[in-house]
Amino acid sequence: MKLIQTIKNIWKIEDLRKRLIITFMFIVIYRFGCHVVLPGLNPSDLDAMRKFTSGGLMQLLDMFSGGAFSQASIFALGIMPYITASIVIQLLGMVVPSFQKMQREGESGRMKLNQYTRYLTVIILLVQAPAYLVNLKYQVMQAGGTVDMGFWPMFYLTIVLTAGAMFIMWLGEKITDKGIGNGISMIILVGIIARFPGALVQEFTSRLTTAQGGLVMFLVEIIILFAVTAGAVMLTQGTRKVPVQYAKRIVGNKQYGGARQYIPLKVNAANVMPIIFAQALMFIPITLAGFGASQNESGFLASMARTFGNMDGFWYNLVYFILIVAFTYFYTAITVRPTQMAEEMKKNSGFIPGIKPGKKTADYLDSIMSRITLPGSLFLGIVAIMPAFARQFGVNQNFAQFFGGTSLLITVGVVLDTLQQIETHLMMHHYDGLMKSGKVKGRTQ
Repeated sequence: MKLIQTIKNIWKIEDLRKRLIITFMFIVIYRFGCHVVLPGLNPSDLDAMRKFTSGGLMQLLDMFSGGAFSQASIFALGIMPYITASIVIQLLGMVVPSFQKMQREGESGRMKLNQYTRYLTVIILLVQAPAYLVNLKYQVMQAGGTVDMGFWPMFYLTIVLTAGAMFIMWLGEKITDKGIGNGISMIILVGIIARFPGALVQEFTSRLTTAQGGLVMFLVEIIILFAVTAGAVMLTQGTRKVPVQYAKRIVGNKQYGGARQYIPLKVNAANVMPIIFAQALMFIPITLAGFGASQNESGFLASMARTFGNMDGFWYNLVYFILIVAFTYFYTAITVRPTQMAEEMKKNSGFIPGIKPGKKTADYLDSIMSRITLPGSLFLGIVAIMPAFARQFGVNQNFAQFFGGTSLLITVGVVLDTLQQIETHLMMHHYDGLMKSGKVKGRTQ
């Protein structure tokens, strides 16, 4: 079978084999840490915390942390503070001249920005950790348990949570450098996949034990899930090809150019990043108000936390949709640079038929990107809020997360990127790729 032969080919490539093993080992370390409870806590007293994270935005935050949030683990705060810091730094790169200069400095500038991102991540963690611990104390006391949250316990547990989140960030960077790549996205993917089997079994049991359609409705849900997944794949891989004609050049005894090529402009060049960015911003009101803002609390921040903590609410989904559209344009603008593409074509004696080289070419490419990004961003936003509609039709809270939304889009995007990384190694060593029909298209293509 082709699949078995492909697996054998993967194992034959030493560098790829090492990267896969390293990635697997780091994932095991991460999953192990998700089950290490904070010191001084009794695991049996955490039932209320698990109930607290069984729905709404807290459930999504728990999923991003791989279940560590509800288990009061040393990794409870997960990777989201780092994502939030990355958003802030990228926004500063759009408006602050000194940050713009660092973005243009190449590798040295990237290292400086990464360092600032880490510093900002620590600051965010020092705000989120006490809020998490205060809510944890409240939840444990509600369940009849006891936990010491005086000054010193709060102090050292804040350090533990901060160190745990920074360690996750380090794992993600090592997966990117030494493993298969996409380290941060891989960390999020692992937390999502860990919940899928339980959610599937829970939905299957629920349909069989209630009068809401039974097995037929469950099969319909699976078909719809596959259809939405196929749509997400098409969104991730869709491109608009722009023809480029290269003039003939003779250097020495060799002739270059003369052939027509195509620039594949992606419909969704930002891939899953707008989803991650928008979701990180949706957590901010809850963080500022305290994770456990109750229905009886008053004040602007508490009201915001209740409004944006309801994932089925109108305002949550409207703001979430708008943020995704905005971040799609933002991320596409900083990753796809028409001016640079036009300059590269001009240097290589290339031009788009009917378009003058230089600024006219850059404007033409920019107009195409604007036209194809609009439907791509709208479809991305629709897929992102699909779980809210699924819950309205009686789909279980946990299983509804996979009907589009953050879970599905991140899963599709990261899986395609990982397959592309593996296929690149296979093609470099003259082995057949993973797909007979051609290359797997990932985020970088």
